[in-house]
Amino acid sequence: MGYIKFDKSKLINLEYSLSREILRTNRAGSYSSTTIVNCNTRKYHGLLVCPVDELGGERYVLLSSLDVIVVKNEASFNIGLRKYRGDFYNPKGHKYLEDFDTELIPVTTYRVGGTILKEEKLFAHYEEQFLVRYTVFESSETIKLQIRPFLAFRNIHHLTHANMCANTKVEYIKNGIKIKMYEGFPYLHMQLSNKADFIPVPDWYYGVEYIEEQKRGYEYSEDLFTPGFFELEVDEGDSVIFSASTVEEKPAGFKSKFTKNANAKIPRSNFRNCLKNAAQQFVERRKGDTLIIAGYPWFGAWGRDTFISLPGLALARHKLSLYEDVLDTQIKRLKNGLFPNMGNEENPGYNSVDAPLWFFWTLQNYRSIGGTEIWEKYGEAMKSIIEAYVKGTLFNIHMRDNCLIYWDAPGKALTWMDAVVNGKPVTQRRGYDVEINALWYNAICFTLELAQEEGDKEFIERYKHLPDLIKKSFIDLFWDENLGYLADYINDEEGVNTFIRPNMVIAVSMPYSMLDTSQMKKVLDVVDKELVTPRGLRTLSPGNPFYKGIYTGNQEQRDNAYHQGTAWPWLLGPFCEGWLKVYREQGVQKVKNLIYGFEEVMNEHGVSTISEIYDGDPPHSPRGAISQAWSVGEILRIIELLETKYSE
Repeated sequence: MGYIKFDKSKLINLEYSLSREILRTNRAGSYSSTTIVNCNTRKYHGLLVCPVDELGGERYVLLSSLDVIVVKNEASFNIGLRKYRGDFYNPKGHKYLEDFDTELIPVTTYRVGGTILKEEKLFAHYEEQFLVRYTVFESSETIKLQIRPFLAFRNIHHLTHANMCANTKVEYIKNGIKIKMYEGFPYLHMQLSNKADFIPVPDWYYGVEYIEEQKRGYEYSEDLFTPGFFELEVDEGDSVIFSASTVEEKPAGFKSKFTKNANAKIPRSNFRNCLKNAAQQFVERRKGDTLIIAGYPWFGAWGRDTFISLPGLALARHKLSLYEDVLDTQIKRLKNGLFPNMGNEENPGYNSVDAPLWFFWTLQNYRSIGGTEIWEKYGEAMKSIIEAYVKGTLFNIHMRDNCLIYWDAPGKALTWMDAVVNGKPVTQRRGYDVEINALWYNAICFTLELAQEEGDKEFIERYKHLPDLIKKSFIDLFWDENLGYLADYINDEEGVNTFIRPNMVIAVSMPYSMLDTSQMKKVLDVVDKELVTPRGLRTLSPGNPFYKGIYTGNQEQRDNAYHQGTAWPWLLGPFCEGWLKVYREQGVQKVKNLIYGFEEVMNEHGVSTISEIYDGDPPHSPRGAISQAWSVGEILRIIELLETKYSE
């Protein structure tokens, strides 16, 4: 049995199997994702999902799914699976399921009478090519395989419907066909390693439903087009490979290419390897840039998420070059002291007050494992950020006379708690934020440290007075001795907000902290009591009247819960680092329990990765994106910290 196990009796239970999804990427912006039973439950699912530069660079679902029909003695058995209106599934291929394994690549075994058919899927590295190998393991007779592709040709965020504009004509190529349903798209080339007949039976399949979109309050029904099907005869021991690609390939090389790509995979044979595999999937190299995708299947490359997740994704995997490539890409986009947090290169959104400050923390981690020449490479960027924050930049982000950072932008939410409902931020937190000023102090101190080492006297003279003033103002404003913890935010109109939120742990975990050991311990103890769960830190104490412990419903309902109680795995990073800082060896076991507890989720939600969020209430069900960069990154980073500094 493999490391990630699935109970055979549960596989055919759709309530169980449809909640478990797999993801594979090509490290160049494309991905393949579906459930473990090959039934798409999201509009984001698809076997070949690619960025299309001609259409703005967003991702598009080209190949949605495949039906595979086993024909024996003139009887047909379809091992595909789709949902239609009224909880009607057709075909019902899950009833033929024998086994599913994902240790190296996703492998599904089907039994159709006396025939055992194995399906193995992979995504080629840095190529827009999805490959699936079908092998007949047992069969007392020659059988026919029919492979029918279902096409979408639409943006991942949208749905498609039957229309007269679609170009449904196919062109024949070596061992297959190609089709381009709309202008601006690339051709989709579908080929087989073996010679096969293509039977043109163009048709629309109406009303395919995606249950996860229905749960999330979105449109959830679409029509898919199929141009026909491939048909070939196979015997016991035969293998055939189906390829879907944006370029025409040479079928003679499919089998060797499949084997080579499969052998290059890191086996998902233990918890650490699962996380390493997941970490690789967030890296995207396109058009000379190296980006970190915040999460799959719907997020893009976000600045804040990039800096928080990069240490774990790169350093814990000992990839200094990856670290440098990502930082170099981000530096090119620095403007007015801010990094773009959302949007794309053509339309960036500089709406993050903390992303530039996390940049300094990212550099500290880079340095801690051997990164060099930081001042030469990034010193000008560091100084420009500090200067922008001192003088003031977009969204009224500026340093006040008390040397703390304050911001005020009506209708905006610039911290990581940035959900907006009906144009109004749920947790705006404008003014002085506890984590922003903790990051600000850390950034100033680290930059002064490097300036001292490099002899930058001008910078030292200009800013050497700041650390003491920041620290005094911070303690005076944020620390409440009676409560024994830090305020969350303070502004001129509302005054001091003392809601118990996890942001205060960042003031503990930073390399340069303004808190003494006694204050750190009090903060950690309050957070441990009110916010820590086995799946991350709650974003609000359950004792607060605004607490929402379940993240479910339509978008408005979910956004209202997003930072009002929902648990986030990434926050365990600063919490565990702070816990180890204060409790040292006595705190190791607690940290191990929290971090290695995520081994339990390797066969849930996003299989072999960590979800974006979890319910604040038990049993802490997984929610949101099936694979999130900073969830994986921070767990990996703390594992590395445990193994390098606290191993027995």
